[in-house]
Amino acid sequence: MIKVISWNLLRLTGASLGDVVRLIRREHPDLLLMQEVTQEMDGLTRVVGGQYQRDLLPGRVHGLGVWSPTPLPAWPLVLPLQSGAMFNRVCQIIDLGTITIANVHLSHGQILNRRQLRRIASVLPYRAAVLGDYNLIGPALLPGFRDAGPREHTHIAGDMVPLRIDRCLIRGVACLEAKALLRETSDHRPIVVSLNVMPHYRAADAEPAMGIVA
Repeated sequence: MIKVISWNLLRLTGASLGDVVRLIRREHPDLLLMQEVTQEMDGLTRVVGGQYQRDLLPGRVHGLGVWSPTPLPAWPLVLPLQSGAMFNRVCQIIDLGTITIANVHLSHGQILNRRQLRRIASVLPYRAAVLGDYNLIGPALLPGFRDAGPREHTHIAGDMVPLRIDRCLIRGVACLEAKALLRETSDHRPIVVSLNVMPHYRAADAEPAMGIVA
């Protein structure tokens, strides 16, 4: 079983390095995925050790980050996504050996973010999970994947409208637990999922697809 936490930190005004350290020490995740990560988080390994990687969105001061308490089998890869109206998006692909996990912060356009999901799914092996800030309203409509994330709201738009935009889609794995933690210093609540590799899967589908760029 692997415990994964995903949290949109809210760049510059949201969660600090200290907030992330406290989350790690309290929840003990096997993998922490972060969105809207700034340079401040580069000090994470000096405090809690482990392996960390930050990848900026093109032309922005923030991006995606991943932290693991132990060395990963391979460094995360970066997948460019279809461009949004304001700026480009990327996705982090983390290969854990038994499962591959995508860390996402998708565009706000409700057609575009679903197209971005299909792009991500096209490069993932059969046993996979896609977690992060989807900016998505309604069903994801991603064939072969199941929405296994927490069902409660994870974000308050304008401090008024509750939305469930932090999601987890899975394929070829089981979700044993899914919950949203209490809101802290970000406008997003961290989400937690416990994933277990399913014993039966199609071997032909387990080979990773090509097309990811470092």
